[in-house]
Amino acid sequence: MSPSSTTGELPQAERPNTHEMVVVHRVFRRESALLPRLVRAVPGGASLRAAQVAEHLRTYVGGLHHHHALEDELVWPLLHARAAQDDELVSRMEEQHRRIDVSLEAVAEWTPAWEQAADRVAGTNLALALDAHRTVLLEHLDDEERLVLPLVAEHLTVAEWDLVGTRGLEQVPKNQLFIALGALLEEATPEESAYFLGKAPLVGRLLWKVVGKRQYAAARRAIRGPLDGGHNA
Repeated sequence: MSPSSTTGELPQAERPNTHEMVVVHRVFRRESALLPRLVRAVPGGASLRAAQVAEHLRTYVGGLHHHHALEDELVWPLLHARAAQDDELVSRMEEQHRRIDVSLEAVAEWTPAWEQAADRVAGTNLALALDAHRTVLLEHLDDEERLVLPLVAEHLTVAEWDLVGTRGLEQVPKNQLFIALGALLEEATPEESAYFLGKAPLVGRLLWKVVGKRQYAAARRAIRGPLDGGHNA
């Protein structure tokens, strides 16, 4: 029986490394800030570019949905069971997930019309919906990092926490693994990068150096080029 199943406490050396989630959250912060800028930078009628940005938007939305679904399945129920004194806080996290879903419904409402023809009205409304989404998202990420990750470290086992990361990685298509890794490492300090790369097998680390870095750099240029060029309307 794990220590947490009896007392809700874990020895310090056996507690989950919840800082991993902080780095993941930096990616969502970055992308949620970039997306409305990317939409606003697309000229009216530039449907090919709109389709490219819309595909990037779908990747972001899919990643965020999956990230939250894992928390809904693997984290919140354990905290409800083991941290009864903080049950209201955990319920607040769940309610924030629902509010984020509502904000993304507004994003989904405007995306098809904008993607099809880069319509300016649809683009303006899509960018505004993305701004509103970011506001709700940041409130949740801030609360989760400040208030909930300490509960995770106290009440979840290392294996239970590692399962969240493992399940998340399983959902990334193999041809997108380097893109996902690059997105994470872009936001990581050298020490954090060494930690994440250290979890990969040797062949994976070598492939990242030889292939993955260039693949991610090219994908980043393709999406952010207009912003980097000073056309960020």
